[in-house]
Formats: sequence, C-alpha cells, structure tokens
Amino acid sequence: MAGCCAPKASDRQQRQLLWTVLILNAVMFVVEFCAGWLAQSSGLLADSLDMLADALVYGVSLYAVGKSLQHKARAAMLNGTLQLTLGTLVLVDVIQNILTGASPNADIMFSIAFVALLVNVLCFALLYQHRQGDINLRASWICSRNDMLANGGVILSAFLVTWLGAAWPDWLIGTVIALIIMTSAVRIIRAAKATTNESDKVPDSCCG
Repeated sequence: MAGCCAPKASDRQQRQLLWTVLILNAVMFVVEFCAGWLAQSSGLLADSLDMLADALVYGVSLYAVGKSLQHKARAAMLNGTLQLTLGTLVLVDVIQNILTGASPNADIMFSIAFVALLVNVLCFALLYQHRQGDINLRASWICSRNDMLANGGVILSAFLVTWLGAAWPDWLIGTVIALIIMTSAVRIIRAAKATTNESDKVPDSCCG
C-alpha cells in the first residue's frame, strides 16, 4: 500500500499544468518587455511585468503542490509580495515616461498585445477548472484572468493613441495595470494570512 507521501495523480497534473502556463508567460514576458522598450510603451512594459509576475507566481505555486497548508500559505504570501513589488515598478515606469514625454508606437503595442491576449486566453482556459482549488491555484487563475483584462486595455489604448495622437492613453493603461496587479497582490496576501491562521489549527501531514 502506498505511503501517505506517495505522489498523487492530481499533484502530477497540477505540476504539468503549472509548468505549461509558466513557460508560456515567461516567453511572453521576454517578447513584451523587448517590444515595450522599443515602442516606449508603458502599457506594454506593464503588461510584460504582469507576465513576469505570473511566471513567478506559477513557479512558487509549483513548489507548493502537494505541500501542507502552511507551505501553501507561505508560497502564496511570496506570490503576493512579488506582485506588489512589480506593480510598484510599473508605476515608476509610467511616471518616468510622463516626465520624459515618451511617445509610444501604437502599431507595436497593438500587434504584441494581441498575441499576448491569445496566450492568456489559452492559460485562462487551462486554469479555469482549478479556479476553486487551493490558494495557489486560485492565485494562478486570478492572475490569468487579470492578464486578459490588461491585454484588452493595451489594445484599446493603442487605438486611442493612434486616434487621438496623444500618449496619455498608454500612460493611463500602464497605471491601471499596475493598480490591478497591486490589488490582486493584496487579496492574495490576505488569503495567505487567512490560510496561515487555518494551518495553525491543523497539524501537518507527513508530506509537509
């Protein structure tokens, strides 16, 4: 009879899923960051850092698969802290672009944001069935959902930049994405604290 620490089929499936979405987000982070830098777009850079935050979230979530509630809570706390830090960096970039008067390239913004949207729709579909799972899988699903909203915002801002001939829509969407990241981070941190309180009442299993 298998011991209590034998790997579960569900844990293996979760790891495979998290590796898939981690790789997709890591690749898109590199693509979006480079494009955002070339296009001088706060929106694209913000979206790329959102992708990086997600990749980090998935990496930490991989660590937490099969672990005790206490380990899961610590992983979620790290997830939230990382997202809060990256959200702050996005706001710094927006302020810098406003001060320097950087003018974004709308064509690059639209094309790259559209590709990122397709990637995030795929990640969202893969994670959807786990939206009611443990705290780290819920955090992963929330990240994917927020990403689709952010991608749509960048696409809209690209149209507005072209239509209005102004850079402020790009600065605005960069700020909105930063606030979305930071709000999600706070929610994840609160959930992690609640899980920590719960884990204090439940003894760890032999797999912890």
